[in-house]
Amino acid sequence: MKLNLNYPLTLIVLALLTSVSAQHTNFNTQRNWSLNKKEIMFGVGATQFLGDLGGRDRIGTDYSLRDLDWRSTNIGGMIGFRYRFHPYFATSTTLTGGMLRGNDAQTNEIIRHSRNLHFRSIFFELSQRLEFIILANEKFGARYKIKGLKSAKDRNEQIYIFGGVGATYYNPKANFQGSWIALRPLKTEGQGMDGGAKPYGPVTLAIPMGIGMRMGINRMWRIGLEASYVKTFSDYIDDVGSVYYDPAVLAAQVGPESAYLSNPSHENSTWFTPGQQRGDKQKDAYFYVNIVVYRNITYKDYASSRNKNAWRGGRYKF
Repeated sequence: MKLNLNYPLTLIVLALLTSVSAQHTNFNTQRNWSLNKKEIMFGVGATQFLGDLGGRDRIGTDYSLRDLDWRSTNIGGMIGFRYRFHPYFATSTTLTGGMLRGNDAQTNEIIRHSRNLHFRSIFFELSQRLEFIILANEKFGARYKIKGLKSAKDRNEQIYIFGGVGATYYNPKANFQGSWIALRPLKTEGQGMDGGAKPYGPVTLAIPMGIGMRMGINRMWRIGLEASYVKTFSDYIDDVGSVYYDPAVLAAQVGPESAYLSNPSHENSTWFTPGQQRGDKQKDAYFYVNIVVYRNITYKDYASSRNKNAWRGGRYKF
């Protein structure tokens, strides 16, 4: 059977199938994982857009990481709360934000380069996801180091996959005479006008999915790396998704900036006339890679209660 590596989930599924049968022995005891139930997360990283604009020096490939334009990479970040309710499962609430970009001028593929459209959009994604831990090595060592005695070290390594559901806010803009202006009010494809495209809103349903790995620094802190692919249900994150509208009508009813930004083609302009294709009908996607820092807030509560008990005659465990 031939696998299509254009789809980001292929490698994730392979990892799951090869590891699930042997995972149970890596989870140690309930005490080890249950003392890591609640964590707060902070991340920073890079974003990339997968849509109609920009891309490699070739015809576009739907939903494929092979169509990336590395020059359009931007910065992003995230915060979140993670709750682990089972040795194999956790759920996370995350807020991710950043900038997405696409620019036809940066590709040498003749049609897209001649089309000459561009955009940038800030985005905020609020999502709830379910994580499946496929490999883990978690152990608590001695609480205190005693000189001359060799003691076990804390361990907290995990590899996990995740999927979920969320909502993404976006606001595509383009540069017009040195200023970045919002494109949605400009109705560049005649949205809501006679014979034009349907209007689109600033929020879309989003389906995040991905893979992550992390390691422990100590009992309170972990650091890891996450790669997330987000499929949206909007074709207008880049303001491109239908056919060209009559620029004369746009200029008269909306303004000159609408007419220009609807069709700024500078070569082979006969390819881009009203009624001809401006974008494809595939929904947009984006992805991001974050370095994530985790702060364990469960063990602190546990240690505090143990200390109180110790003052009442309880025993310390070394």
